Amino acid sequence: MTKTITIIGVNYYPEDTAIGLYTSQLAEFYKDQEIEVEVLTGFPYYPAWRISKNYRLKKTFYKEIINDVTVYRYKQYVPKNPTFFKRILHLIDFSFGTFINIFKVKNTDVVLCIVPFIGSVYLGKILSKIKKAKLWVHIQDFEFDAVTDSKIVGAKSNKSFVFRILFWVEKKFLNSADIISTISSLMILKLDKKVDLEKERVLLPNWVDSNFIKPDNYKTHKYLTNTSFKILYSGNIGEKQDWDFFIKLVEALKKYKDIEIVVVGNGSKRVWLEEKLLDFDNIMFYSPVEYLELSNLLCSANLHVLFQKIDVIDTVMPSKILAMMSSQRPSLITGNLKSEVASIINNSKSGKYFETKNIEEILEFILELKENQTLCLEYGTNARKYVKENFSKTKILNQFMDTFEKLI
Repeated sequence: MTKTITIIGVNYYPEDTAIGLYTSQLAEFYKDQEIEVEVLTGFPYYPAWRISKNYRLKKTFYKEIINDVTVYRYKQYVPKNPTFFKRILHLIDFSFGTFINIFKVKNTDVVLCIVPFIGSVYLGKILSKIKKAKLWVHIQDFEFDAVTDSKIVGAKSNKSFVFRILFWVEKKFLNSADIISTISSLMILKLDKKVDLEKERVLLPNWVDSNFIKPDNYKTHKYLTNTSFKILYSGNIGEKQDWDFFIKLVEALKKYKDIEIVVVGNGSKRVWLEEKLLDFDNIMFYSPVEYLELSNLLCSANLHVLFQKIDVIDTVMPSKILAMMSSQRPSLITGNLKSEVASIINNSKSGKYFETKNIEEILEFILELKENQTLCLEYGTNARKYVKENFSKTKILNQFMDTFEKLI
């Protein structure tokens, strides 16, 4: 008898970044293992926070087959200005539509819920009870902790009545799962505070396809044709990054005419960031590239940067660093020294990780790289070797397969 899995999550193909990319690749991997896969998801909207052009005129409930995977979609509300409370409405609406879609699933052995958001677990629990299936929760992001740690809704939001209720609901839902997985060691430790001790936890990190990112065989991307030293940020322009510090760095680099900063991405903070940097001619903004262009983009840079907020330690694990490292280019990252990213950068010797807000120290590192191609190559070689050994797509997806087989 054919084994079956149902995946519930807000993000899916044609979203080709972040969670949407990983969920899509995971679903297609299971299909390749001759497992029947159905996906309950929303309409594609991320990271632009507007429903993709090709989907805007489709019916509210829409079924399609993508690479032999059956996909049930609901056209959820997508706010143009995604404040915290508008995001809540966005997710509540998604829950409403997906609740209807769960009754379209005929059979399933395992229900896999992708978090964020936590409401998908409640929907998964209903479906698993109806179909007598196992419930598996995979956490990409502790959504409530990320909000409170980032101080998006105030410095003391984690102590508010609303968030006490949200954390209680989160704990209740997580404890209803048969197994819980997440993407970093620190996030596993975070689970210890949220779920019962006997609840099984599995470390299943995100992966990178190093055969797709080809530093030895790429074409210079049109965004990065300048002959100057090119610093690249590619990814979501949202609340979790430290854009105030990024602005200070842009200001500090303004006098160096042979250094160019390129930002590629969309997100809730993009308009704000562009307005703040309107008078600077050493930075360029571009829209996200198609997935097939990603290798050329990343490999065309001289240095990758990521500025994280100090307070965000173990609630997220930015998967973009794996692609950055796979491009065989050095990385400059700031954030909390206790974070998983700090351990990866330091252990791999693939660049520098700073907690300090001392611009001069970071500026010195950038100028050193600009003048020392041998050092750049050394950091880059270390980076690619590390991700190939620890985060290869084949290795991680086989671990997902092992987890599925353990459940059924």
